[in-house]
Amino acid sequence: MTLQETGDRHKNKTAPPMDSDQPEPPAKPGNRPGVVAAAVYEHGQRILDIEIKDAHKWKGRDKAVVWIGLHEPDEGLLREVQAEFGLHELAIEDAGHAHQRPKLEIYGDAIFVVARTAHMMGEEIVFGETHLFVGRGYVVSVRHGPSTSYNLVRQRCEASPAALAHGENYILYSILDFIVDNYMPVVEGIHAEVEELEERLLRERLDKKDIERLYFLRRSLLRLRNAVVPLVDVCRRHEHLDLPGMDATLHALFRDVTDHVRRVQEDIDTLREVLAFTFEASLMIGQSEQTEISRKLASWAAILAVPTAIAGIYGMNFDEMPELKFKYGYFVILGLILFVCSMLYRMFRRAKWL
Repeated sequence: MTLQETGDRHKNKTAPPMDSDQPEPPAKPGNRPGVVAAAVYEHGQRILDIEIKDAHKWKGRDKAVVWIGLHEPDEGLLREVQAEFGLHELAIEDAGHAHQRPKLEIYGDAIFVVARTAHMMGEEIVFGETHLFVGRGYVVSVRHGPSTSYNLVRQRCEASPAALAHGENYILYSILDFIVDNYMPVVEGIHAEVEELEERLLRERLDKKDIERLYFLRRSLLRLRNAVVPLVDVCRRHEHLDLPGMDATLHALFRDVTDHVRRVQEDIDTLREVLAFTFEASLMIGQSEQTEISRKLASWAAILAVPTAIAGIYGMNFDEMPELKFKYGYFVILGLILFVCSMLYRMFRRAKWL
């Protein structure tokens, strides 16, 4: 099985929906809070669970890689990891504070990657953040905010020792691929809601609550786009540049992740356009209904103006007015009123104002 086939097999496994309430896997004996997992892999096989203080003993060992997963670590834990692997001070500062923009930074022979995670919580998109330190013989992932554990990624990698033997950059690919795959359920969920709003627009006029939801979805999609788009550059750099320790055979896998990110970006842009069109269509329908109502009111006002004018004239209290003594004047005036009103009504009906 080739490396590309292994990546495709991983991709075909549907990731479970992310849930902020999902419990973390229990920490290994001796690991303190904040450490999700810490293990050493050699030739793609997991050989030992370690404590953070022993990680430096395995750094740089041939065909071995240390994979440490952290969740919202405190500063003391980050400093300990920094001392074990010689991580750059600026990268540690970024990892200690969330709300970083997705990016890739190179510090000597190591790279630092920031990626944003996203999942649906009820009707709202919630965002998390993952910081990845990747260097020769080690990978350290630091998660902030609501997101799912990367324990599933670890299990998938361990199930493919031949692929995992490619080392730290394969682990980096697996995590980025997992993050991007989990964008899809978010986009699909919003897509379903957008379709429902479109169908409702065709059946009936959207109410205030629906309009507010349109604005909320557009704002959420903009935030999601801001999280997704920078990953295109991150993956593209892995695809084309000779980053520290990068295996050329992995370029195809990062190219595949790049394609997935771009597809997510296109879906987001399409949904935002559809939402904009739905909102504009709602306004146009509302304006059309108002125009139709205004025409009806104007038509009836014109029809009612005839008897009002005639009644107003003959309601004046003058002794000398023509036709006051006419025997059939009342019936003639009623007939005139009915005739003129009928003609106006037919005219407005023909013009489709009534």
